[in-house]
Amino acid sequence: MQLTGEAVRQQLLQLQREGWIESRVARGDERGRTGRPATRYNLTEAGDHLFPKNYDLLNVAVIDAVAEELGPDAAVRVLKRVCDDRVSMEGKTLQGMSLENKVEALKSLYAAADPYMTSERVDDGFLLVERNCPFFNTAMRRPALCSVSVNALTRLLGVRVERDETFQAGAGRCVFHIHANEPIDATKWEFTMESELPHHDGT
Repeated sequence: MQLTGEAVRQQLLQLQREGWIESRVARGDERGRTGRPATRYNLTEAGDHLFPKNYDLLNVAVIDAVAEELGPDAAVRVLKRVCDDRVSMEGKTLQGMSLENKVEALKSLYAAADPYMTSERVDDGFLLVERNCPFFNTAMRRPALCSVSVNALTRLLGVRVERDETFQAGAGRCVFHIHANEPIDATKWEFTMESELPHHDGT
């Protein structure tokens, strides 16, 4: 690349400061040109995400394979398990909170300090608005995946939740409508596919 050693080091330091790579001193007898222990640089998890991935295709293939090989009921059980795990993980931090505070906390449902998830108060409760679904490509192909979020939010908040707007319908965002005056018993709630949940308009 026709770069000096110092130029390379400066580039590596900058990448490290930005969080794309991490360094570690090699163990054993491995030495650099100066005789000092060699330093190895590796991509961090954040840096690795800069490179093309085919996770979406794999996710769709796995969802389809479960349904085809084990039956549609098995696919629902898998989604239920994912929902249960999410509720178990998030529920511990929400204990004792008011509904409003829970809604604020759940803006980080998909990612810590998610800058794309906002909340709004409306006459009958709240809205959680997500403008950057991290599972977008998979969810667009298999919308059933979104049943996990709807069921998890319902259980965590203790009230009925439905999506008023969806990426799948071309809205460019997902809007989770939290009906504050329609409580549910989270201990008895049964996982239900989103397409089978009752909607506010009665459908």
